Amino acid sequence: MKVLFFANTDWYLYNFRLGLARFLRERGMEVVMMSPHGVYGPRIKAAGFRWFPLPMDRRSLNLISELTLLRQISEVFRTEKPDVIHNFTIKCVVYSSLVARWLGISRRINAVTGLGHVFTSDSLQARLLRPLVKLLLRFALSGPGSRLILQNPDDVHLFAALGSVEDERIRLIRSSGVDTLRFTPFERERDGPFRVLLASRLLWEKGIREYIDAAERLGSRVRGVEFLLAGVSDPGNPAAVPEADIAQWDEAGVVKVLGHVEDMARLMHTVDLVVLPSYREGAPKGLIEAAAMGLPIITTDAPGCREVVDDGVNGFLVPVGDATALSDRIEYLLNTSDVCRRFGAAGRKKVLEEFDERIVFRKTYAVYQELRG
Repeated sequence: MKVLFFANTDWYLYNFRLGLARFLRERGMEVVMMSPHGVYGPRIKAAGFRWFPLPMDRRSLNLISELTLLRQISEVFRTEKPDVIHNFTIKCVVYSSLVARWLGISRRINAVTGLGHVFTSDSLQARLLRPLVKLLLRFALSGPGSRLILQNPDDVHLFAALGSVEDERIRLIRSSGVDTLRFTPFERERDGPFRVLLASRLLWEKGIREYIDAAERLGSRVRGVEFLLAGVSDPGNPAAVPEADIAQWDEAGVVKVLGHVEDMARLMHTVDLVVLPSYREGAPKGLIEAAAMGLPIITTDAPGCREVVDDGVNGFLVPVGDATALSDRIEYLLNTSDVCRRFGAAGRKKVLEEFDERIVFRKTYAVYQELRG
């Protein structure tokens, strides 16, 4: 069986799906990948997989360029003749499914890890695009050979309510999985400040504003705490935090801006707490990695986020948009090292039972076997 992965960035394929590709290859399946141009494409090739770069702009509304993109997707499909197409993110799901159905490729797995800006934003452009995207999704997700993989129960209920896909073709697979052999617990002897980390794409909807507010609140009255911000802005996303704001926070000493971090496990060995005050997620991999390493975590009581935290067991849940609650919970953990250790142990146990990548890979492989029939 030949499988084609299609995502909106090569970074996503490399960081989130390379392990799955290796798992499938070990079971005799051929995996090829497709995404826009990027620096991670050569790394995908170095891992032994063929990768096709596309001239894809995630924000483009230009009819000519979008038709050109559809033509190039069609050329890859015609050349490669995949048995199954596995799409990630909404634009890839829609475009790939349009082409696949035109070419008579019926077996499609569509993995949606979040509803994206069109559904989460209240901007005029998002509201205008929403009905069209809903219509396209209904078409893309239909067909007996199609399966929809979602990462949390809230999204399952939401897609069912949208009427985009029949319940019997939805599969709940919680997260893209974490390598628990790489992300392992450790004992950190604190010889400096209590270090708090937020690691994500720098988008407002990740709760960046609330994190900065919490850092300013605590930094002005509590000694011995340091706030770290890892990640880069994403110009291709309308919710991207401006570079000027990031530089200003760094210069003012509100947070220490780390930029892109290649080795997250190494960074997490130096911190005491990981937070993500996001507005909505599929399943936040960074939080799961932190929990796998025995770190306490704080996130919001929002879809996807609350699946990772059992409130008061392995971390805390705070209301969306509530910087005061976030700063209060950070301050509490700053002063209670025994609770941090207890949360960390419980988090590791939860990840091993629910989010280990081997669990995710087996469940995903089972979906492939369904389509093989």
